[in-house]
Amino acid sequence: MSIIIMILLLSLLILVHEIGHFAAARAFGIRVDKFGFGLPVGPTLFRKKFGDLEILVHALLLGGYVSFPDDEKDCELPKDSPERFVNKPAWQRAIVVSAGVIANVLCAIALVMFVAIWTKQLPSGDYEIYAGEINAPENASIWKSGLKEGDRILKANGCDINNAYSFITIVKNSAKDNGVVTQQTIDENFAKLKALNPGLSKDEIIPKDLSIRLPEEAHCDVITMDKYAAKGAKYFKKEGLTIDDRIKALEKLIDGKNVYISDGNYTMYDVAKAISNGVHPINLVVEREGKVLELNPIYPDEKGIIGIGLGQKQTMIKTNTIPTIIKGSCDYLWDNTYMMMYSLGQLFTGNIPLKDMHGVVAITKIGGDMIEKSGKSSGILLAALISMNLAILNILPIPALDGGHLMFLLIEKITGKPLDEKVIEIISQIFFSLLIILMIFVVFNDITLLVRK
Repeated sequence: MSIIIMILLLSLLILVHEIGHFAAARAFGIRVDKFGFGLPVGPTLFRKKFGDLEILVHALLLGGYVSFPDDEKDCELPKDSPERFVNKPAWQRAIVVSAGVIANVLCAIALVMFVAIWTKQLPSGDYEIYAGEINAPENASIWKSGLKEGDRILKANGCDINNAYSFITIVKNSAKDNGVVTQQTIDENFAKLKALNPGLSKDEIIPKDLSIRLPEEAHCDVITMDKYAAKGAKYFKKEGLTIDDRIKALEKLIDGKNVYISDGNYTMYDVAKAISNGVHPINLVVEREGKVLELNPIYPDEKGIIGIGLGQKQTMIKTNTIPTIIKGSCDYLWDNTYMMMYSLGQLFTGNIPLKDMHGVVAITKIGGDMIEKSGKSSGILLAALISMNLAILNILPIPALDGGHLMFLLIEKITGKPLDEKVIEIISQIFFSLLIILMIFVVFNDITLLVRK
């Protein structure tokens, strides 16, 4: 039932989009020949004519279209008819093309406001993260950190912690001897080595049996992340040089020692790399009984474990008055839309791989699960975000999408004449085919994701 509700919500968004085009066209006196629900691929489930308008429902429901006389080669309307889309001023055509996107934006606002009024609260997207039970070996650094069960974790290495993902990612990437070290850390540790052993140069092989003094405390990388990675809008990847097996072997030789006796195989810079690939501190700021406290550093083990459980509680925005309903709804949509647009940019730049691009199958399953676990309001809010996502994607300047048609209209306005219809048709068909291929690829990703789960 939850999945059925989610499918109905998605269908509503598609209908809203096409109704936007239809309503704008009729408002400007443009004739609409066909209103199609679903993609014109495969069998047609329903077909009926109401005056000049034909309503069609196709088997592949997740799509839709509005067809004008200009799209039909055998249309009886005269070429100069004012009911033809092509004979309308460019600004009217631009409004008709944009109307679907506008309808989706208005739908998103309406859905969020409905939830705000219905539940009198909206999720902020931020969570309060609490330290759970401490379960670590006796010699673990967490016992000396001052952390207590029930502490609210505010910051980790300067990063605001408002979800469990950001904290876990910092901890995992701070694992001891994780094999990735920044150039700056290596250079700082080399400077320390050079101060203790001034007679040796950077790339000189250290003579065998020569004793090398090691710094009491080597510099180490402190792992943090920006707000986009902390929100999961882009992948977090620890930047730096990868320590190879040769340097790891040296690291085992010098681990825990104050002096390294050379075996004649390494340089001073190799030693600097080895002492850099060590422990990575996690500096926590917590709230306890209303007080903000800075704790002693915690050092994860080789597996990136510090030995605590985590609890979380989502912060809710109260929407029990008209001003808070409006502000809360706008804030909710703005924050989530901004992150969606940022993630889309990450996808185009390759920072998020295509294998993690998902579509309607995954959305339906995830939305169904959300409705089942968190109630119908969660599904409605997800539908609102999908509506905004549809608006963003459709406005992109890609032929076969609304943004592509706007691009052609802009070119017409600049050049003073419309592009050749055959050229537009060929370009649109090519990109439509590419979109179908992309849909198949995304569905494959969705199925793979669901099978893995």
